[in-house]
Amino acid sequence: MNMARFNWAYRSEPEPGLNGRSLDCPRGKVLGGSSSINGMVWVRGHARDFDQWQTLGARGWGFKDCLPYFIRSETWQGEANQYRGNSGPIGICSGNNMANPLYAAFIESGQDAGYTKTDDYNGYQQEGFGAMHMSVRSGVRDSTSRAYLDPIRKRPNLRVVSNSQVLRIVFKGACATGVEYLRRGKLQIANANKEVIVSAGSIGSPTLLQHSGVGPKKVIESAGVKLHHDLAGVGENLQDHLEVYFQYYCKKPITLNSKLDLVSKGLIGARWFFFRSGLGSTNHFESCAFIRSKSGQEWPDIQYHFLPAAMRYDGGTAIKGHGFQVHVGPNKPSSRGRIQIKDNDPNNKPSIQFNYLTSQQDIEDWRRCMNLTREIIGQASMDEYRGNEIQPGIEIQSNHDIDAWVRENVESAFHPSCTCKMGDADDAMTVVDSDCKVIGLDNLRIVDSSIFPSITNGNLNAPTIMVAEKAADKILAKSSLSAIEVEPWIDTNWQTKQRQHEPKRTLDQIVLAAEKNN
Repeated sequence: MNMARFNWAYRSEPEPGLNGRSLDCPRGKVLGGSSSINGMVWVRGHARDFDQWQTLGARGWGFKDCLPYFIRSETWQGEANQYRGNSGPIGICSGNNMANPLYAAFIESGQDAGYTKTDDYNGYQQEGFGAMHMSVRSGVRDSTSRAYLDPIRKRPNLRVVSNSQVLRIVFKGACATGVEYLRRGKLQIANANKEVIVSAGSIGSPTLLQHSGVGPKKVIESAGVKLHHDLAGVGENLQDHLEVYFQYYCKKPITLNSKLDLVSKGLIGARWFFFRSGLGSTNHFESCAFIRSKSGQEWPDIQYHFLPAAMRYDGGTAIKGHGFQVHVGPNKPSSRGRIQIKDNDPNNKPSIQFNYLTSQQDIEDWRRCMNLTREIIGQASMDEYRGNEIQPGIEIQSNHDIDAWVRENVESAFHPSCTCKMGDADDAMTVVDSDCKVIGLDNLRIVDSSIFPSITNGNLNAPTIMVAEKAADKILAKSSLSAIEVEPWIDTNWQTKQRQHEPKRTLDQIVLAAEKNN
């Protein structure tokens, strides 16, 4: 993720809601796209996310319609049931089965705080605390390149052209006829007998369309590109997840912070190289949670990833001594951003503006998120492990202080999406219809996370692969897989109840105890 060879290394414009900070936006510049550089976390999203897609105009994309394609995409190494697949290309496991005791302690702390436990958040019940799943098979990352492309490389009707950059889509009138691309300094054209399928991701796809003259008239013409098709929604509706790290010192020497020296890393690497096992065979996010931030919230809107270490997500810096952290953030932001090309040179990166935390709802969601996290980590199950709070720091208490700390410390969870949204043709912001076809053009489809109508409650690799599986049937004019008539778990008292019981320790009690400790 930190190597230019594999990463497009986009950055946002200075963000007004983050005191002018500019955030990294890594995207995979490699076969398999971002599935080859991501954190390998496998989260489908909540069933209601996809029902919401249908409400927003994506006909035939409700949860019961999408579930068969989730099932088709995966080989789940856990217990078989009507929600999970056992013969798909992507191998899904739960890492090293929570060998570190901190994982289980985090799950128990959630139950102490009044939340439910879930045995499979990708199955019947997303809401609750439980083991986290990853796209890893036999100790190795299962990217889409490894799972889908490698097995068919020798097909006579497949040609992979790597080390190349697509510059524009070629049109004849309203019909897409191919793509113009640059390889080894030479301009070439790949002609399409049937269709052009754009799968450049939520940043690349709208950028490519705009450079091809497809998008908002004002954006296209101000960049010096000839307008081909005025489509207002291209590059709009940008959504992403933000997260912070709650970090604590650990009282016991059991964290990954002791494994960062060269000798330890060498031993981990050797074990993985020869046996595909050990600490090199997991992404280390082995427990997690999905909770509702308040009563009246029908499905979860806060996500936790637990890590038995205190360090940056990219491994850049770590605390001295032992620590652990939980990554947390609200998953249903109301702020919306945009992507716009700045000139007519396809080699130049676009302007990306997320507009993080520019709505009052998002600010209030973060306040609840911060307070609930302290309450969870402050429960008795974490007592034997939890030392002093490293960050935010116990002094960060008031709404004003929380707002200021979040603005200065929040980071992207690297889930940009929704920039070529799928929906009804009468919606001015719609870019593709329910068959993934670009509105107003022929022989052109988009298949990637840019067509999400709204961002899902979780990481994006799993729903992006599901979209591709479902779109493949549409492209091949096959009948869609039959909807699966199931009713996933929803708390029947969601309108009035946030959790099952009152937490054993309130936030006030936790803060007082922490102040006494400090």
